[in-house]
Amino acid sequence: MDLKGVIRTIPDYPKPGIMFRDVSTLFGDKEAFASAVRRIAAPWRGQGLGKVAGIDARGFILGGAVAYDLGAAFLPLRKPGKLPFETFEESYELEYGTDALHMHVDGVYEGEKVLLIDDLIATGGTAEAGVKLLRRGGADVVAAAFLVDLPELGGADRLRALGLDVQALVAFEGH
Repeated sequence: MDLKGVIRTIPDYPKPGIMFRDVSTLFGDKEAFASAVRRIAAPWRGQGLGKVAGIDARGFILGGAVAYDLGAAFLPLRKPGKLPFETFEESYELEYGTDALHMHVDGVYEGEKVLLIDDLIATGGTAEAGVKLLRRGGADVVAAAFLVDLPELGGADRLRALGLDVQALVAFEGH
């Protein structure tokens, strides 16, 4: 199935010159969504994954489905103020300021194999924060998977530099 053709592109959003890759159209197509989940999960079947960690918020949609497909647990990596228990925090830089991801301190155990998932990898700052957060909790982050890669922004390479296998189902040139 051609997943790239199911993802809507919105020019000049959120600002002029940006081509926004809207994965909600893929999520809304049952065949495309099922295909994406199966394709992301396939390399990890039978590999002993304990958890799939999804990045707030579209990573929850995809990550939850992949975790279910793999028979693994799901771990949400949340924005500040969203988790009720004690958390680890990892800050990261944005174009204009900083943000952070949080994870419950008991979210992973030492050596647990975890797959990190989000909808899109651009510059990689958020995903890198997710990897650092999971590793801080003791997880063995085995890979990161995305629906979309924007390769010229370098995020996938940034994660590879951390020693991760990086998978993306489609790539769009230009941002």
